[in-house]
This record gives sequence, C-alpha cells and structure tokens, in this order.
Amino acid sequence: MKPLIITLLLMCLISAAVGQAQEKPLLDANEIMARVLLRDTQRESESGGYAGHRRYIFENQKFQKHAELVVDVRCDASGTKHFYVVTEDGWKAANKHVLKKMLESETETSTPEIRPQTRLTADNYTFALVSSELIDGRLTYVIDATPKRRDKYLMDGRVWIDAQDFAMVRAEGKPAHNPSFWTRSIHFVQQYRKDGSYWFPSSTLSVTEARIFGTTKVNINYFNYQPNSGPGDASRPSAVHLEEVSHVTN
Repeated sequence: MKPLIITLLLMCLISAAVGQAQEKPLLDANEIMARVLLRDTQRESESGGYAGHRRYIFENQKFQKHAELVVDVRCDASGTKHFYVVTEDGWKAANKHVLKKMLESETETSTPEIRPQTRLTADNYTFALVSSELIDGRLTYVIDATPKRRDKYLMDGRVWIDAQDFAMVRAEGKPAHNPSFWTRSIHFVQQYRKDGSYWFPSSTLSVTEARIFGTTKVNINYFNYQPNSGPGDASRPSAVHLEEVSHVTN
C-alpha cells in the first residue's frame, strides 16, 4: 500500500509541475526579434564596427563559367560597409556585372539612411514562431519572416535565432521581389558561427535559376572577422549587423 501511495504522490507532483510548465508564458516571435534587434544595436555601439575578409566564388553550370573575388570589408561605427577588392580571377564579366554589383548594393543599403528599410524588424516583416531546434548543441528559435512589401532588399524565408545570445544562427529564403524578368528564382542559405563571445557569418550559398543562363551558384566564405574595438569579453556579443542577411541575393 505504501509504494502505491508514494507512486500516486509522485504522479500528482509531476502533473502539477507539467501544468506549471504549460502555464509558463513562452516568448513570441515579435518579442524574440525585438530582443535580437536590441542586442544587435548594443553590439554596434560597443564594437565600433568590424573588419573581415570574404571570398566570392561564381559558378555557372550551363556555360561552364567561373569567377572569384577576394575582398576586404570594413564596417564603420555608423554601420556603413566599405569594400576593397584584393584579388579577382576568372570570368571578368561576372566579376564586373555580378559580384562587384553585389558589393555596391550592400554598400548602398548599409548607409544609415537606408538601413532601417532593410532590417529584420517588425516594421518590415511579420514574424511567426514555427518551432525550436538544436544546432551544434545550442537551442534555437525557428521563425518565419514574411515581408510586408515586395522589395528586392527584403527576404521571404526563415531565420534561426540562438535562444541564449539572441543572435542569428542561420537564414534561408528568397528575395521578397524578383529582381529581374530574366530570373526565374533565387534561393539562399546563410550560416553564422560563434567565435568566442562573437557571432560572425561563416558562409552563404545563393542559387539562381535564370531563363538564359540556367543555374548559377555564388558561394561566399567569410573569414578573419574582428570587431574594431578588439577582442570582446563575455558580455559583448557580435559586431555583425542583423541586416547583412538581406543582401546575399543581390
């Protein structure tokens, strides 16, 4: 009889605990993204910008064309990005009309006047919490981001947000507006990694299906990213701006 009483008592305690857990309010998508924006703003003020390097690799399957561009990126305290070409190789037309145009577009939209129109904020997007996932052993919130207007500088897709640092871990989707009649579709995946107490982009893959040129892939590898203010402590997160994800498809 005594074991039965103990079992019933444990069941009651477990039921009560489960009930309390279910009643505990969870963060909704808007609150999560608001925290991301708050942390991102804090990073900018503390880091004074950042510097790093990127390698762009252009591959067209139909015409077997290849191009590469290595650039230095400098982001100043205002958030404006400046790119400096270090080396370029391969198909000159792709370097000039595709890869360098991507750099020009990102510079333009990183200025303080335009940045608010491109960021992952409630002014530009409707957010919906889908689920949670473990990525590299860390809990992330999975959130659908639906643009509020058809704009080629906005994305239509999904983001993964680190539940502890409220930093971007992954983003996947397509432009909110097709940039050209000749483009059938564009899909991108951008990934981030944590380096010490900082989160930096690690890679981007963009796949474009065009009416004449067929499938074109652009891989971007990010390396040697550092905040301008030097190594940070545990209280200072990444200096990489949240809206960087919205330019990978241009």
